[in-house]
Amino acid sequence: MTETFGTVQSPLTRAPASYSMVDWRPIIVGGLVAAASSAIMIAFGATLGLGVASAAPTWRDASVSLWVLSGLFLVLQALISFGCGGYLAARLRRPYEGTNIDDVEPQDGFHGIAAWAVAVVLGIFLTAAVTAAGSHSSRLTAPPSATEPSILSYEIDTLFRAARRPANADLTPARAEAGRILLTSSSHSGVSTEDRAYLVQLVGATTGLAGADAEKRVDSVISDSRRAISRARASSIILGFSIAAALLLGAVAAWAGAETGGRHRDGMPLEGWMLHANRFHRPTTSWRRNPATLP
Repeated sequence: MTETFGTVQSPLTRAPASYSMVDWRPIIVGGLVAAASSAIMIAFGATLGLGVASAAPTWRDASVSLWVLSGLFLVLQALISFGCGGYLAARLRRPYEGTNIDDVEPQDGFHGIAAWAVAVVLGIFLTAAVTAAGSHSSRLTAPPSATEPSILSYEIDTLFRAARRPANADLTPARAEAGRILLTSSSHSGVSTEDRAYLVQLVGATTGLAGADAEKRVDSVISDSRRAISRARASSIILGFSIAAALLLGAVAAWAGAETGGRHRDGMPLEGWMLHANRFHRPTTSWRRNPATLP
């Protein structure tokens, strides 16, 4: 069968009717390309400092503008990477024999969504593997009871800062215990009176400060810890919303990219920006197939 588009005629290659409606090979290729593109762009953004979460103790001092910009970057990389993956998932699959023309674009879109799902599952698997490996190594180096909360490392440094300290003094247990107490500063009731008194006693014994100075330092660190935890919580919320928005918009981009890839594959009229881009490669009529008129 031949179809006419302008003055050019070319046959339309179709998959046999018994061929599965889901072509997994282009789906897997599109998913891998989307996952790889996303990983590259996220690594590039992290190198530039675009990230809404960081292990650095001073990250909580970052501005809200940087948080918002980092969230927008997550959305942008999702649109680009998932759009490319969806495009390839539809561009590489074969058209089906006996398929109505009205069903072609939805089938391409479903292939794009499938490629998006493959990329998301692959990203979750890799993230879980890296996180598990990191937590396993940390458990080997130090037991949980002797580990201080990293988010309050600076506040704990300030709490036990002293002009003179014995060279062999091991503050690891004391720092871990003080960190767990300071974590309660973000609760509704805050640090209890007994915990505050214990911190004053611990700081006085460790740093040699007098009672009034130790109390003043403890109160200041408790206030700073409450603000630090609040800002860390805000950054976690922004991170969660940014990831959710990026994934949802990535699904939309994968569907749109798949529909564009299907039109490109079948020789249908393309969007203006694609025709403009193809102008720099080969003449449009030399490779583009004719629109498919399917029964």
